[in-house]
Amino acid sequence: MTETSILIVDDEEPACRRLRELLADLGDEFPHRIVGEAGNASDALALIDSQRPGIVLLDVQMPGMSGLELARHMSARVHAEPDRSQPLVVFVTAHDEFAVEAFELNAVDYLLKPVRAQRLLAALRRALTIRPAEHWQAIDQLARATLTRRRHLSVHERGRVILVPVEQVIYLKAELKYITVRTVEREYLIEESLTALEEEFGERFVRIHRNALVARDSIGGFERVAQVESEGGDPYWQVVLREITERLPVSRRQWSMVKGLVS
Repeated sequence: MTETSILIVDDEEPACRRLRELLADLGDEFPHRIVGEAGNASDALALIDSQRPGIVLLDVQMPGMSGLELARHMSARVHAEPDRSQPLVVFVTAHDEFAVEAFELNAVDYLLKPVRAQRLLAALRRALTIRPAEHWQAIDQLARATLTRRRHLSVHERGRVILVPVEQVIYLKAELKYITVRTVEREYLIEESLTALEEEFGERFVRIHRNALVARDSIGGFERVAQVESEGGDPYWQVVLREITERLPVSRRQWSMVKGLVS
């Protein structure tokens, strides 16, 4: 049987130690190797990139970013890069209510703390039989059922992971295969779908153009740009942003929907 690489993500050392011990006991029944441990989401994302585990044992309740929010980051990357594999997730939780939600989705498995050896073995074996597309669809369904939205966007930059708070994002703009994430301080690049971002964060952002979403709270007004004869273009409206001087054009199609956002 081929070895399966496993990443353990839990902010509590006793929980990590128990999983290590259980996995050691199951070595003959489930050949594997532990490729790393992480105590927070940022470190976990970096290890997923560098170690490419097959399975992540992921604690749900962690300070900062929860395990379910971390799983949403992984799911977003799957949707943005379908050809790039992501590890399957087995959730670890101490709360029955989460387990009930997960139990209703056949493509997601979970372990209740304290974890038992045979239950862990069953979850690991089952993970290898789950179709990835169904797994990530179930992750998204679980996130919606539990009202879990990401609070950060994960940026992979020069071998490290930067977590950008969504509340600091002024706009998201699609350019070729990347999305530009603009904050007051700087720009970042992520590989995600603008349509998926609009669906996830529709309460915060509004579409002003087929390639741009703007934070509703960042819209200070609109400015009409007159036709420039030398350029042969028609007059159009652009968004005036509160935090930065940059302007973004509003498409004719979106103008009727966004013009009422500023009184």
